[in-house]
Amino acid sequence: MSTLAPSPPRSAASDLAERLAFLRDPASYGGAGASVQAVETHLSWVFLTREHAYKLKKPVRFDHLDLREAGARAAHCRMEMRLNRRFCEDVYLDVVPLTRGPRGALRLGGDGAAVDWLIRMRRLPADLMLDRLVARGEVRPRDIVAIAVALARFYRTCAPEPIAAADWRSRFIAHVSENVRELAMPASRVPATVVHEIGERQLEIIDRCGELLDRRVDDGLVVEGHGDLRPEHICLEAPPRIIDCLEFSRELRVVDAAEELGFLALECERLGAEHVKESLFAAYAAASGDAPPPVLVDFYQSHHACVRAKLALRHLADAGVREPQRWIARTQEYIALAAAHLCAAAKR
Repeated sequence: MSTLAPSPPRSAASDLAERLAFLRDPASYGGAGASVQAVETHLSWVFLTREHAYKLKKPVRFDHLDLREAGARAAHCRMEMRLNRRFCEDVYLDVVPLTRGPRGALRLGGDGAAVDWLIRMRRLPADLMLDRLVARGEVRPRDIVAIAVALARFYRTCAPEPIAAADWRSRFIAHVSENVRELAMPASRVPATVVHEIGERQLEIIDRCGELLDRRVDDGLVVEGHGDLRPEHICLEAPPRIIDCLEFSRELRVVDAAEELGFLALECERLGAEHVKESLFAAYAAASGDAPPPVLVDFYQSHHACVRAKLALRHLADAGVREPQRWIARTQEYIALAAAHLCAAAKR
């Protein structure tokens, strides 16, 4: 078993450059395929071979996460494996050490001293990802039923979160305030009056629907879920595979099952598939016996639209941000969805 090696006496930048070059080289994967596609995300680099995906964590630090040390990255890889295997054990295969041999050469696996760690996953067919199917207009009713059944089955395995109903409501109140504070900044190009009105109306719903929120907690429907249930994280194999849960924050994984379903429906709506919501919740109710109040679902969707708007806006603060107009437009798109679902909630 590989052990963590002490940091070699050279710069972190040169070490990282060497590792990335090694992982981009098809020869590093033996017979895995003739090419490697590298994809960069906010927290990782992903290297796609013909059959597998290898995820390398970036040595970064944020307020909520510090991955600068290899030991922290190793622990984070193991945690991500554990959390995602709850949804699809056959996709998340293992954590592989990146080792350095006696002569200094890098190698995937092996008995050398580990200098970093990667998550090895089975590569899923890109043409079966839900976002691709939505874009092509090829989502079938049976696909939505399969997703709802898979999620209902998962939520049944989850222990109810030991949170007080008052704390559940308080969490939303705090999030509304944070969202308004950030989205009212001039960078969003959204009038501050619009943002404040959305926040006020969301707080009114929390007050009006307090008993409904409390009942979700009391009925054991607030659980440690996925936390980032977007169409690009669902593959329509049989059964569906759900990947890439939000691993760095347990607080953000604690969700009402209806909240998580509403978020998925919201993202499908943003991509042009508004019809998914009705089919998803009908199939989920049939599979689980849980029929969430529509007003609560619309509130959850409005809330998540604001969260996504806030995250889009934060991209403008990234060093060397590309396409700033894209993120401004995305922020405004989510704000419009937040307002639309408040209007729907008002009619319930």
